Amino acid sequence: MASIGYFLSCEQYGPKELVEQARAAERAGFERLWISDHFHPWNDEQGQSPFVWSVIGALSEAVSLPVTTAVTCPTVRIHPAVIAQAAATAAVQLDGRFVLGVGSGEALNEHILGDPWPSPGVRLAMLEEAVEVIRLLHRGEQVSHHGEYYEVQEARIYTRPEQPVPIYVSGFGPQATKLAGRIGDGYCTVMPDADLVRAFRESGGGDKPVQAGMKVCWDADREAALDRAHRLWANDVLPGQLAQTLPRPQDFAAAMTLVPREQVAEAIVCGDDPEAHLARVQAYVDAGVDEVYVQQVGEDHEGFFRGWSEQVLPKLR
Repeated sequence: MASIGYFLSCEQYGPKELVEQARAAERAGFERLWISDHFHPWNDEQGQSPFVWSVIGALSEAVSLPVTTAVTCPTVRIHPAVIAQAAATAAVQLDGRFVLGVGSGEALNEHILGDPWPSPGVRLAMLEEAVEVIRLLHRGEQVSHHGEYYEVQEARIYTRPEQPVPIYVSGFGPQATKLAGRIGDGYCTVMPDADLVRAFRESGGGDKPVQAGMKVCWDADREAALDRAHRLWANDVLPGQLAQTLPRPQDFAAAMTLVPREQVAEAIVCGDDPEAHLARVQAYVDAGVDEVYVQQVGEDHEGFFRGWSEQVLPKLR
């Protein structure tokens, strides 16, 4: 059976709330943590965006669960050499229980310094080189790298964990998923898509871990839960490349007005029927996912953690 973790949303909650949720998740029996890395939320209604590396430092003192970034973009907004240092420190703080999840990013977060937003193929090439730079630095030797996209001069990371930080690569389409299979120590996704999991494994991923995130809106009032999910997270079901190319939270808010409420109901489990939550997790397990991370977008966190602890997690085990 898959391992079940909790998904901390830096787009929706502030740093202190995230630490409290992590504590509650550990008490409820969740086994690990995912945490998003954003400069902006997807829309102003979500309303938060703390610096993920500060939150991870706090998590290392608050809980004993493993943590994965889901996901960091190490290509445009932050140079991969800086991400390498941040990840190494996080791994030391967490006693080796840290995974660096990386992806090719979104214009929403990466355009802020005025850099051009590259085409998908270029973004994946940048990601591949960035991962190479991070792994070189994690060896602890002095590194000089003169690549197509990145320059590193005589850099050495001194604070490092005993073992190199595992790097999992995200992919939401065939091209990115095959790259993840080729260069990743694992794979991150948000869809229960057996074809993508198979593509990862057949492209070199083999039996490496597959992580996936899912959202729920636990609330006794299913209609109210669906209203909230639609207002906050309709961006999850935007079509095509909109999620990667729209630059501002207000652009996402405008695009979200085109998303039917019923479409959000299909993507996000709403209400407090444990069987519905179990069925959604099972879809990920059936797709071949090893670690499922659950994000509560509803207001009733106490009800969510109690419901999952008493009615969902025991049945999954």
